[in-house]
Amino acid sequence: MGLVTTEHRGGAAVITYANPPLGTMTAAGSVEMFDATRAAIDDPAVRCIIFTGGLTDIFIRHYDVGELIVLGDTLSKAPPRPAPPPSDERPAAGFLGLTDLVAACGKPVVAAINGLCMGGGFELTLACDLRIAGRSVPSIGLPETRIGIFPGGGGTQRLPRVIGEAKALEMILRGLVLNAEQALEWGLVHEIADDPLARALEIAAEFAARPPEGLALAKRLTRAALDRPLSEGLADERRSFLEVVRLPSAIGAMRAALASGPIEQQGS
Repeated sequence: MGLVTTEHRGGAAVITYANPPLGTMTAAGSVEMFDATRAAIDDPAVRCIIFTGGLTDIFIRHYDVGELIVLGDTLSKAPPRPAPPPSDERPAAGFLGLTDLVAACGKPVVAAINGLCMGGGFELTLACDLRIAGRSVPSIGLPETRIGIFPGGGGTQRLPRVIGEAKALEMILRGLVLNAEQALEWGLVHEIADDPLARALEIAAEFAARPPEGLALAKRLTRAALDRPLSEGLADERRSFLEVVRLPSAIGAMRAALASGPIEQQGS
């Protein structure tokens, strides 16, 4: 039996990860998650992707430390190699490929954090566009420095972009984990809810009611904003706006909105 299941609910693909009893992420689980996410991206009927955990009170506990020890032992016996030069090339698969795929895909991705979410589990949510935590979740964060390593699945790069360098340094260097209320205060999550999956589905319904092209371009532009000069970003935004405003889906949505009265008085 696999570790990942996908359920289609309206325009949302709910991808659930369950690796009993501890709920850790593994190499095999990463491959299944990658494949499920790729399938959801390629399905035109899917307008939003939601990740959640399939075990009680566990989203993804963290990456399997036993697998990391095996990796470390293997590398320690190999001759040292110089660090590769910086590259824009992205991993093709595995956990690192999964996080890059989530961040780059043209559909909104929401993490419905229903329980423990640390280390690699939290790094996966950092690649998502929105994070909603259950009100009773006790542990969200990056504790890797407690065991002699550091967040290697994107945490050192994505967390500062979410909460700023100062708070990110505090969390990463001290290996902090926070409860849901604290995570909201720190800006790690966007919302807390009694039922994070139900709330994620409500938001997914909003996305399903909107033309996908505008959402895809908005995500791409916003994601790239901090990685390039302002002038370059503005030029891309202006080109992309002229691209989207001419689409039949956008014209139809604008006409419908105009006929319905002031936009601020319409539903979200």
